[in-house]
Formats: sequence, C-alpha cells, structure tokens
Amino acid sequence: MSMGRARSVVLIGMEGHLIEVEADIGQSLPAFVLLGLPDAALRESQERIRSAAKNAGLQLPRRRLTVNLSPASLPKSGSGLDLAILMSAWAADGHLSGTADVIFLAELGLDGRLRPVRGVLPAVAAAAEAGACQVVVSTANAQEAALVPGIEVLAADHVSDVAAAFGAPAGQLKGQSAEGLRRVWVPSTAAHQGHAHRSEPECGDLAEVRGQAEARFGLEVAAAGGHHMMLIGAPGAGKTMLAERLPGILPPLDDAEAMEVTAIASLSSGAAEVTQLRRTPPYEAPHHSASAAAIIGGGRRIPAPGAITRAHRGVLFLDEAPEFQRHVLDALRQPLETGTICLQRAAGQVTYPAAFQLVLAANPCPCGMNVGRGRACTCSAAERRSYLSRLSGPLLDRIDVQMQVERPRSAAVSLSEQEESSAQVLERVIQARGQQRERLQPQGLTLNSQVPLPMMTSFMRLPTQTTAALDRALDRATISLRGYLRVLRLAWTLCDLAGRQRPDSDDVDAAMQLRLSR
Repeated sequence: MSMGRARSVVLIGMEGHLIEVEADIGQSLPAFVLLGLPDAALRESQERIRSAAKNAGLQLPRRRLTVNLSPASLPKSGSGLDLAILMSAWAADGHLSGTADVIFLAELGLDGRLRPVRGVLPAVAAAAEAGACQVVVSTANAQEAALVPGIEVLAADHVSDVAAAFGAPAGQLKGQSAEGLRRVWVPSTAAHQGHAHRSEPECGDLAEVRGQAEARFGLEVAAAGGHHMMLIGAPGAGKTMLAERLPGILPPLDDAEAMEVTAIASLSSGAAEVTQLRRTPPYEAPHHSASAAAIIGGGRRIPAPGAITRAHRGVLFLDEAPEFQRHVLDALRQPLETGTICLQRAAGQVTYPAAFQLVLAANPCPCGMNVGRGRACTCSAAERRSYLSRLSGPLLDRIDVQMQVERPRSAAVSLSEQEESSAQVLERVIQARGQQRERLQPQGLTLNSQVPLPMMTSFMRLPTQTTAALDRALDRATISLRGYLRVLRLAWTLCDLAGRQRPDSDDVDAAMQLRLSR
C-alpha cells in the first residue's frame, strides 16, 4: 500500500477545522515533502517525526514521502499534527490499518513519547461536532479531552502504544508502556460537577470590605445586571479590594458557559493544565504597561487571544486606568458593545468571544489626594484636569456605574456590624438574574445590560412621569442617548434586586446617581 490516511484538527482562533492527512510513498529518491500551508513549527515536525519513528522501531521508508494536509487552502499551525502525520506515513508503508477515521492530536518527542498540546478541548469539541467517533491524545491531555461528551477518548504515553493498537507488529516496536493505548472514561458527574454550586473562589470575601456601604451596593448592582463599573478614589480607599471580590458575587457558570471558558483557558494556558470545567467566572487584571496585543489579542500569523478573551464571562479589571495607553483603552469600545473581538491579519481573520464585565479604577489626580479632605493635593489645576481626561468620553459613556469611593472613617470600620458575606450577596444577585432571565428569555437575552434601545422603548417602556428627571437630563445634554439607555438598564436592575415588577421614579433617580456620582 502506498497511500495512508489519518485525521486531525487545527484551530483558527476558537474554531476547529478537521484536517485529512494523506501520505503517499513514491519510488524516487528519499525525501519528506509536507504540503498544505504548514507554518514553521509544522515544518519542523519532519525531523521530529523521523526521530520518533526510528526510536519506535518502525523507520520511515527510504523513499519519497509526500504528506498533504487537506484542505490545502487552510493555514496550518502548531505541533498537534505530528502524530497524525506519522500514523498516515506508517499506514502508507503498510504497517497500520484503520487510521483513516480516527482523530490524532499530539506532539511527538524525539524518543517517540506523546507530548500534550494546547487547545485540545476546543479541538476535540470540533471533532465531535463533525461526527468523529474516536480521538487519540497524550495521557497528559486525556482528562481535558474527556470533558467533551459524545466521543471516545484514547490515551497513550508513547507512539509505539498507538501503533500496536492499529496493527503494527509488536515484535518490531520499542518503547511500549505497560498500559498501552487505553480508553479514558470520566463520569458525567465529574465532568459537570458543581453546575449548581461554585468551587471555592480564589478571590476574597466581600465581608472583608468594611465601611464602604455605597461602593458595596454599586458592586452588587453591577453583578446583578452585568454592568460595567468605574471606581474613583484616593489610594487605599479599597478600589482594588472591591474589584477583586466581584467574581465572588457572580453566579457560577452553567454548562455551556463553563465549556466556553474552559476552552479559552485550554487555548491560552500551558498544555495539560486543564483537567476540569471551570465554574467560577474568570478574573483578569493586566498591568497598565500591557500592550494592545496583550489586552485585545494579536500575533504575526494567527492572532492569539488577549486579556479580554481570557476574561470572557468574567471580569476584566484595569487598575490605574489613566496610566494605560489611550489607544489601548479605546480599543475596548467595540468589544464592550458586541461581546466579541475580530482580529484581522494577512494570514486570515479570527473572531474571539469577549463578553466581559469591565471594572476601571483610578485616582482622582496624579498624587491621588484630590478628595476634598485629608492631606492636601500637590497637583496643579492643569494636571488634575488632564489626568482623568486620559479616559476618553466615548469609553466612559459605556460605563454604567461610575462611583466615588471615599476613604472609610474609623467609626465605620471599628463600630459597624459584621458586613454581609459574598455568599449572602450572591443569593440576591442570583434572584435578580433569575427575574431578568424570565423577562428577557423570549427575546433571547439574559441580562439587563444586554437590552437594546428598541426593546427599552417597547415592552419595557416606562411612563413619562417615571422618567421625567432622566428626560430633563437628556434635554439639557447632561447625558447622551447611550447614557440614557444605560440609566434605564440600571433602573431595571435596581427593580429586580428589590423584587418588584417595574421600576419607579426612585429607581430611575438612584440609577442616575450611580451613573453620575463621580
């Protein structure tokens, strides 16, 4: 037999594409030709595959070996195709059979060991969706691959174990392990455990935040409706502490969301780091020196996901927001509206999910003491004016909750009763989100922060007397039309937290205070 076939998966962004690996052995001089738009890492696989084959006991034929990665027009990258290429070559040489319909996902070591690769979860999910029945991965990726239902996962430590399972003569193979190729089985309760309960959060408890009643309330409102938030206050007022506790009062992710977040973690983190579905909303806090590519995503060939994608379904916290480069902050405007980020390069276009909650924190001035009391501010009037102006108006217009965080007084810290814990606040947030879901599900939405203007002016329209103060603010140009919509969204969230059916004028006034309190 001079033709062999195997299958694998390549990822372009989060989208997996099935690749058919075809190997042909010709009668000309020895050569190894790899076709199908491989990148540099994939071209290097030729020498890895030669060494792995030799150390497994079945050397590649001393003739011309041509390997085609189909579809040929699709760019291929990474080392996850190593095993599929070797299996197709062995099949072409007559050593193996039955490889044509199996998905192979692993990198090869020079000694023939199977090494883990990134992005196994979305790759296996794409294979299952395309109708594949079996996938072979390294042992280090086995638990991650088994999180995908509907596909049989086989794992091995050495390429010899895989070859033996597909009919290679055992007497010639070297490096086989005692376990060989084995089926990985993960009970559904283990894969989906915790859909109703979160694991212990990495963030602190909200009970540790003392003397910040208004800021705590603003944080609860932001969590209940999925609203973006900005905290302005002097150093030490507790802005970072508050932001770090926001994931602890967000509901645990459901099955679909957990699969999505875990797939992003699989693509972004080191290989073999994902072993279970992630139920806690992610939290990203990049340093203010981060570049646009680090925040938004980027790269030369196929752009990699950035912080906004890693924060999908969770929180993106930008501390010392005015210190970020302005073009980096302005690049957030489009993802804040659409929940996705589209990155275009010469090699192709990639779309990543980016539905995150943005939390900005800033001092009122460069020295941070322009707070009306305490140590005098040392900044000039021009410095104070220009500092917060680094945050563009269009970006701030997309922030629903904008709060001034005061330094707590001693009495508020030492004499106040025990503050509510994250678990207590989470109960109210879950109740409010349930009320939103019941109201918005017929329109395909789940949160008040997602409601568009046409819906707000139709079945969610409020009486004129309820929105009178907000209408006057719009007429005086105190607030933009986008801000008008966001105040109405906040009013509905306040109503949901109180357990009422429709907002009243007090809810609208309170929403205006949350929006304009800075």
